[in-house]
Amino acid sequence: MLIFEFKTYGKREQFNAVDAAIKTVQFIRNKAIRFWMDNEKVNKFDLNKYSAVLAKEFPFCDELNSMARQSSAERAWSAISRFYDNCKKKTPGKKGFPQFQKDNRSVEYKTSGWKLASDRKSITFTDKKGIGKLKLKGTRDLHFYSLTQIKRVRLVKRADGYYAQFCIQVDRSEVSEITGNTIGLDVGLKEFYTDSSGVAVENPRFLGKGERRLKKAQRQVSKRVKGSKNRMKARGILGKCHLKISRQRKDFAIKLARCVIQSNDCVAYEDLRIKNMVKNHCLAKCINDVSWYVFRVWLEYFGKVFGRITIAVPPNGTSQECSSCGTIVKKSLSTRTHVCRCGCVLDRDDNAARNILRRGLSTVGHTGTWGNTHNACGELTATDLEVILDRQVNSLKQESSCMKD
Repeated sequence: MLIFEFKTYGKREQFNAVDAAIKTVQFIRNKAIRFWMDNEKVNKFDLNKYSAVLAKEFPFCDELNSMARQSSAERAWSAISRFYDNCKKKTPGKKGFPQFQKDNRSVEYKTSGWKLASDRKSITFTDKKGIGKLKLKGTRDLHFYSLTQIKRVRLVKRADGYYAQFCIQVDRSEVSEITGNTIGLDVGLKEFYTDSSGVAVENPRFLGKGERRLKKAQRQVSKRVKGSKNRMKARGILGKCHLKISRQRKDFAIKLARCVIQSNDCVAYEDLRIKNMVKNHCLAKCINDVSWYVFRVWLEYFGKVFGRITIAVPPNGTSQECSSCGTIVKKSLSTRTHVCRCGCVLDRDDNAARNILRRGLSTVGHTGTWGNTHNACGELTATDLEVILDRQVNSLKQESSCMKD
């Protein structure tokens, strides 16, 4: 599934209609949550039927397209099913009981309620909300895909305007040559990551660089009277500052993940529990700023696109274990150099990256791995992967023996 995003342009009245549709979606979702709370054995289909009941009861709900109402009910069921899954898995802590939404910012249409222009440069919404025709501006070209491939159209409200997202059903895959390289990644706060070859990528620290502008915008919001137009304008400026930082993080993660995947046939990385890590109030701000999870998501995505192996490795003890002899060398977080009795002296992150790679290679073919077995059209095959992994293991053994000597 591909998602193409376009900036929309229209009149103020049209965007007011979009806001009304977004509020209607939030109303239907919250009513569906309440219906689930008040009744037993409610399933997904019952919520879809209830959205039709709401359309008969409330005229503003009837103005929204029927499939858009079903999408709103499906959002409620998504929260409910996630709660059920956490209860079945006995997830520690809060199970995520469905909450009423207060800040919905999107409305989603399925295959009806909209019509795309023949030149693919504008879209018209045909329901009774009165959104009408919106111009589209973006770098993507929708001419390569048929209308039957567009499964959903989503209108999203952001700080700098309104966007239209097209969910296109297509299997994306790209052919790339075998590089013969494998790599282990140890993410950190000082450097974004350090790989098993000793190469470190600098942490861009987007929040730290934009914090001065962000604090100024926050002060302007706090000085304005609540409910005033000046406060609304100040909030818009603050939202744009946050949006810029978020886009910078995403752009950096996408470009770096693509580069890593294209340069290596096998990538091992840490399976971090970031939700638990941010409980440390001293490091929470820096951990959220570095965006490890976004980087991991794009690593796995590009791994599927290019047919590479991506392996999530348990991070326990990767910094304490010696990559040369396997001895546990206890060290605090402030100790940045790994020194072992066997004579191995490495940077702490470099040592951890080598351990991550070794653990990743030992789990290939078992749980926590992903890879494609391609056909014989000049692409990657299972035999090629075995040769690459054996070659990497032998090279690691040679490095270890040299360090011992």
